[in-house]
Amino acid sequence: MAVEISLLDSRAPTVRKPDWLRVALPRGEEYERVKDRVNALALNTVCKEAMCPNIAECWGAGTATIMILGDTCTRGCRFCAVKTGNPKGIVDWMEPARVADAVRELGWQYLVLTCVDRDDLADGGALIIANTVRAIHECVPGSKVETLIGDFRGDLLALDIVLDAVPDVFAHNLETVRRLTPTVRDKRAKYDQSLKILRHAKERTPQHYTKTSVMLGLGESETEVEQVMDDARAAGVDIFTMGQYLQPSKKHLPVAEFVTPEKFSALRDLALIKGFHQVVSSPLSRSSYHAEQAFETAS
Repeated sequence: MAVEISLLDSRAPTVRKPDWLRVALPRGEEYERVKDRVNALALNTVCKEAMCPNIAECWGAGTATIMILGDTCTRGCRFCAVKTGNPKGIVDWMEPARVADAVRELGWQYLVLTCVDRDDLADGGALIIANTVRAIHECVPGSKVETLIGDFRGDLLALDIVLDAVPDVFAHNLETVRRLTPTVRDKRAKYDQSLKILRHAKERTPQHYTKTSVMLGLGESETEVEQVMDDARAAGVDIFTMGQYLQPSKKHLPVAEFVTPEKFSALRDLALIKGFHQVVSSPLSRSSYHAEQAFETAS
């Protein structure tokens, strides 16, 4: 019998969760192999830092989302489990080489590369992100890299540094609907600023896919979700993902609704009608969940 774990942290209020929000306990030889190598190379993963519910499945399949630029974010979004603080300008310039080594050693052909927001750096960390993309492509020819990054405070020159490294997919998350953005995200993260980043990425590198993700269950209406789809398509977004918001701890926003799998399926159909190349939509979907499959399908 499969062992199951709750998807909400034990520090969060007791909430009755539907059966579809239960996953297997992380275990298995491949899971342990990925965990050991990630630890040995002193790498952070958003899988652990953001308490992703899919860690058992993804690590068991030999994939992960590597988080660079440390484990401390300069922003304090009310949905995110990654710790907030001041990294004080510290950057590990050897990190790109270690990430590339992990990709080679673990045999990954598709890597999602993400990072904390680094408002303490003049370029927001753009250069080290670009260096990491290049290091992976050089170390593992033929590999694909998806960059899931922040908004660089709207600095398009910083964004261009990343785009010049030619990531195969550029991802930046809107996270939620326009109305809820000031409540859900850090005050420095603005809805229109995120659309500006996505639009510029597509205009500058039209041959590559752009991607965004939103969480459902925060109190948004279906009309507002549809508006996010329209806004994302207008910005040229190719791949759109939707997943259930889960409260990491008591200090984070509570869940307003557990959206049913049937509703996620209906929203997926709607998004496809609106013209996205690929849509991933289910309660357990996250922005990097099955990213390689979404890329292959969109291609």
